[in-house]
Amino acid sequence: MVEDIEFSSYYGRSVVKAPPWEWPIGLYLFVGGLAGGSALLGAGGDLTGRPRLRRNARLTALGAVGVGLPALILDLGRPERFLHMLRVFKPTSPMSVGTWLLTAFGTSAGFAVAGELDRMTGERLQLGRLRRLLRAAEGAGGSTAAVLGAPLAAYTAVLLGDTAVPTWAASRKGLAYVFVSSAGIAAGGAALVTTSTQESGPARSLAVLGVVGDVIGMRSMKRQMHPLESEPLETGGAGRKLRLAEGLAIAGGLGAVLGGRHRGIAVLSGLALAGASALTRFGVLEAGLESVKDPRRVIEPQRERLAQRRAAGVTDDSITTGPRPAGPGPVDPEQTGPGPERPEATEPGSLGTGAPEGPETSGH
Repeated sequence: MVEDIEFSSYYGRSVVKAPPWEWPIGLYLFVGGLAGGSALLGAGGDLTGRPRLRRNARLTALGAVGVGLPALILDLGRPERFLHMLRVFKPTSPMSVGTWLLTAFGTSAGFAVAGELDRMTGERLQLGRLRRLLRAAEGAGGSTAAVLGAPLAAYTAVLLGDTAVPTWAASRKGLAYVFVSSAGIAAGGAALVTTSTQESGPARSLAVLGVVGDVIGMRSMKRQMHPLESEPLETGGAGRKLRLAEGLAIAGGLGAVLGGRHRGIAVLSGLALAGASALTRFGVLEAGLESVKDPRRVIEPQRERLAQRRAAGVTDDSITTGPRPAGPGPVDPEQTGPGPERPEATEPGSLGTGAPEGPETSGH
């Protein structure tokens, strides 16, 4: 037996290899939430008789997808890789589900915006009976995009939590709530900037709900994590981004409530809210990439959770917590030296097979 080791390095390398994700993925995380929240807000504007809010939210949703798709393709390196992911639908893969979500959402948002553009141009195109078909496609597209909005905003949190990156994996139970709240903040902020105060009431409500959910969700998520796993969310560049995001979110939410009916204050509040959402996504991305640099964040939380399960008598949830079989382990003919599975290998005269010493085995 050897003494417990304090993990400060692993031969100068990380235990877990960081994914090669850079700023395009951070942008994709942000605009995905903005698109999903804006589609939901556009449906709200349609149901409450606010045509300008509906129009602006739909345009924002499609514009966000138009930015997010090139960012994703840029990170993939080769455009055809995105098309290859559409060849198979794999429900157990967050990336596969997300690719199909993005495609279906973008198509639906496109139909909704087509109807808006027709009205914006004064219906000058001579569509004839096709206009009735366009109106039907617009309604179906707007409703479908609204239904897919929340999954689009949340699936990226599932994607991050499905990795072995310590901070992301530890946040998998709460990150989706943070990302959905952040999407509401972004969509509400964008609508405050683009829509008059007479029709931006639902945007103010969505923004305030998003701020409350974001602040509570982030703090609750950190409490569920091991201190070493949550440390990157509170220190360094990621910690500064997330603290600034929380401050901007609170300031923007207060501005939306207290001065949202004043156009200038509404615009400033909307910009603060959109900035808070962007900083949240980039901060979480940076925190995960930072967390793999210290092997302690990988090893020590796992050891503590293993010890807690063993102390609680849990022995059937993992091969590492199960009881060791009685008696000597199976013989491994490839093992030439002593080891935990071959205690007999340390006996005098043993060649690793457990055979007694004799003329045929001792070499005499």
